[in-house]
Amino acid sequence: MNVYDSRRMADALAAAGFQPTEDAREADCIILNTCHIREKAAEKVYSELGRVRALQAARRKEGKDTVVAVAGCVAQAEGEEMVRRAPVVDLVVGPQAYHHLPALVAQAEAARATPRGRAGIVATDFPPESKFDHLPEETTPAGVSAFLTVQEGCDKFCTFCVVPYTRGAEYSRPAADVLAEARRLVTAGAKEITLLGQNVNAYHGEGAAGSEWGFGRLIRELAEIDGLARIRYTTSHPRDMDDDLIAAHGEVEALMPYLHLPVQAGSDRILRAMNRKHTADDYRRIIDKLRAARPDLAMASDFIVGFPGETDADFEDTMRLVRDVTYAQAYSFKYSARPGTPASTAEEQVPEEAKTQRLAALQALLAEQQAGFNARFLGRTVPVLFDRPGRQPGQLAGRSPWQHAVHATAPADWLNRIVEITVANTGPRGLSSDTREAA
Repeated sequence: MNVYDSRRMADALAAAGFQPTEDAREADCIILNTCHIREKAAEKVYSELGRVRALQAARRKEGKDTVVAVAGCVAQAEGEEMVRRAPVVDLVVGPQAYHHLPALVAQAEAARATPRGRAGIVATDFPPESKFDHLPEETTPAGVSAFLTVQEGCDKFCTFCVVPYTRGAEYSRPAADVLAEARRLVTAGAKEITLLGQNVNAYHGEGAAGSEWGFGRLIRELAEIDGLARIRYTTSHPRDMDDDLIAAHGEVEALMPYLHLPVQAGSDRILRAMNRKHTADDYRRIIDKLRAARPDLAMASDFIVGFPGETDADFEDTMRLVRDVTYAQAYSFKYSARPGTPASTAEEQVPEEAKTQRLAALQALLAEQQAGFNARFLGRTVPVLFDRPGRQPGQLAGRSPWQHAVHATAPADWLNRIVEITVANTGPRGLSSDTREAA
């Protein structure tokens, strides 16, 4: 989502005469777009701001000025504190205010010309109007594989998560707006679109004649766009995986056979403490329905180990769920407290040593499953969307329908195309092929 947001911020600033540069030393405006999911995210931002401050000072000696802005979820969480703590920052802008960027940057530029030297602007309110109604149409190239935000915010309030506080309540864009943006992306060359949202499958946007569309309906309509070969989505929540969306996985050819469906834990006691509002068996039943609809579906998930109060028995429940489901890919982390979340004040914090041991055991099992899943593709012919140069000369990289990273020795004209290749090698992280001819 931050990739998409960065592109839309560039679109907004393009209308004010800005254009992107790869060299920060040339930049009249530097924006750090931030995420608050990872541990110590704010500290990493402040560290980066130290480097930006040195760059700003060097430009000032050359008679050039630089507006420095911080955007995204760290900006939303820190607000006034960031302006106070980091004097280099001219502007703090939350995720719901990107459409105001041109005016905010202009204010910051004007302030830098005054004796005070900076405005210290903080724009972190949740405005009543949607930013999507005011952002200009896309001008920044999205490429053959594009992102498209259809839903933002979260109403789930998991006890470990800051998203409801930094992104606000759930909001779904009108279906007509999503379809129009998707058509523009395809016209610009996109063959694959990944639909984005904090809870993307909670989508309930306004459809035709004031009706409400669910996420399954939206996917079916997107699949009718001529030239759109692949549809993906992330991130989803088990509570919003309804029967229509499950059926779409078996009925919509363009919907890729890969689903990231975070469960976080396999213990019902821990799931209750997380406020997930589903049980481990609820999750298993959803997986069974999905695989009945699409037998070759690759499953991915997120796991938190060492959540406050987690016992050895709770962790073993998670391991049991992983063995039952079997994953093609997964992200796993030790629990780390996020200030302001209910879990951060829990008394039963798990010792760091226990977290480390449990994470190692979980990751070993997940790695074994991922390697096994990949090994099933040895010698098979798979269609790959090649979207970038590979690591070696004469090599291209792309993705299979099952989200494998694929590297292949291939002619340059395969770039930005879907080409069938024969898998010659598999590994824990992806597939590769040495052939220069399509299978």
